[in-house]
Amino acid sequence: MLRRFLHYYKPHKLIFTLDMLASLFMSLSAILYPIITRSMLNDLIPNRNYRMIVAAGAALLGIYFLRMLLNYFVQYYGHVMGVRMQAAMRSDMFNHLEKLPYSFFDNHETGKIMSRMTNDLMDISELAHHGPENLLISTTSILAAFLYLTTIHLPLTLIIFVCVPFLLIISLILRKKMRDAFMRSRQSIAQINASLESSISGIRVTKAFNNAEVERKKFEVGNEAFTEARRDAYKAMGQFHASTAFVTDVFNVVVLIAGGLFLYSGAIEFGDYSAFILAVGMFITPVMTLINFMEQYQNGVTGFARFLEIMDAAPEKDAEGAADLGKADGKIEFRHVVYAYDGEKEVLNDVSLTIDKGKKFALVGPSGGGKTTLCHLIPRFYDVSEGEILIDGKDIRSLTASSLRQNIGIVQQDIYLFNATVRDNILYGRPSATEEEVIDAAKRANIHDYILTLEKGYDTVIGERGVRLSGGQKQRLSIARVFLKNPPILILDEATSALDNTTEIQIQKALDELCRGRTTVVVAHRLSTIKNADEIAVVADGRIAEQGTHAALLQKGGLYASLYNLQFADGQLP
Repeated sequence: MLRRFLHYYKPHKLIFTLDMLASLFMSLSAILYPIITRSMLNDLIPNRNYRMIVAAGAALLGIYFLRMLLNYFVQYYGHVMGVRMQAAMRSDMFNHLEKLPYSFFDNHETGKIMSRMTNDLMDISELAHHGPENLLISTTSILAAFLYLTTIHLPLTLIIFVCVPFLLIISLILRKKMRDAFMRSRQSIAQINASLESSISGIRVTKAFNNAEVERKKFEVGNEAFTEARRDAYKAMGQFHASTAFVTDVFNVVVLIAGGLFLYSGAIEFGDYSAFILAVGMFITPVMTLINFMEQYQNGVTGFARFLEIMDAAPEKDAEGAADLGKADGKIEFRHVVYAYDGEKEVLNDVSLTIDKGKKFALVGPSGGGKTTLCHLIPRFYDVSEGEILIDGKDIRSLTASSLRQNIGIVQQDIYLFNATVRDNILYGRPSATEEEVIDAAKRANIHDYILTLEKGYDTVIGERGVRLSGGQKQRLSIARVFLKNPPILILDEATSALDNTTEIQIQKALDELCRGRTTVVVAHRLSTIKNADEIAVVADGRIAEQGTHAALLQKGGLYASLYNLQFADGQLP
């Protein structure tokens, strides 16, 4: 883990080196005050050397001025380095997230991922800047103080440093307890973020069902867990600080008693004793800095560990020697496909079917039968557990995921639109498209005229998830996006099931235009929308229960006929 952390220092070697040199000078210059104090008390003042007193004071002032400049450099550029390292980690995490498979996001809540990208990386940034700096300043100051104290009075110095092992033992004992407590605290913060993200995203549902109290109770569960975790962390931190502070206070008592006895016996001069007291104070300060650094260290280390958990998650990988599909013709074959989520819960079992180029193939059946899963397997959002899926005779696992998905357009029931302009959302289908191509795609999706009625036309920002648009308008935008992409294979996953009948009829015209000349897989709830499909497969319990044309399946009088007649009785069919 240390090697991976140090990797982020490489682009900032110059700033890091200068920061360390400035810190080193600052720590060494601190010892000058007791040295000059000792000289004044023992020599300059008793001998009334007025000129040297002023000169020593002026030199010390000059050194302090230089120290001020170096302190500014350390604080400013050190923090800038930390922020840049944080930005690099955030970029690496975002890029890695983009490469992770669907299954990762099935098992990780958005709020928890966001917590790792914000809170955790902020603490890592603070450790990256202050960690090496505090270690260098503190250790240098401790060593310098120790060496200087030995020149004043070795026996008294050795007596003082007897306390150091006790401080180290207490730190080591309490360190693990504090680290574990802070890790639980981080996990609880992530849980709060996840709960908050879920509640805010679903605020409209909450209001519609008047369930604000339900959401409040759910949030308070996480909030209480955070309070308890933070309480445990502060308890561990309190024990750590109280114990170590007591040991450091003992330093002052030892200096007072032992030094007083040596001074009384004449073994040490008053000037030396005064300088010793000042130097001991300069020794205690870096010791306390190191103690306080332990908290920052725990925050940074636990944050980096959580950062690595995401970075170590296995990304999607193309097979060795994977080929570029190029422009697909569009023939799709499923051969004895088996799929189980997480390798345990079987969703599909021995599915075999062929969809010829340019044909419209419909998947129908009871909810939970595996229709959407079949669609997700085609672009390799998930990989088959057994069997194979072929496009134009090529196993999709032998193709690069990028070239495979470039040939597939997807229109889903749950449309996701970005909080951006209308133009940007359509351009998502093909970012390099021209303005004329964007407008043409909008016209083919029957939304161009509506866009022109907006105050800023194509430059209108549509809000988070397209909240300022109706369901039909959002669906048309998603269709325009696919028109712009112009893929040879099209997947329509219950694209109109959430729309009213009138809107569905209007959208269906755009979808029919979109399907023309493409191999199309349609998942349909309303059977009226797929009566004209070239072939229909009924998926039930992870298997193909029936397959044939609309007329043939009705004549067969099986599951499809039952579903059709049921919808007819409910008035869902014309």
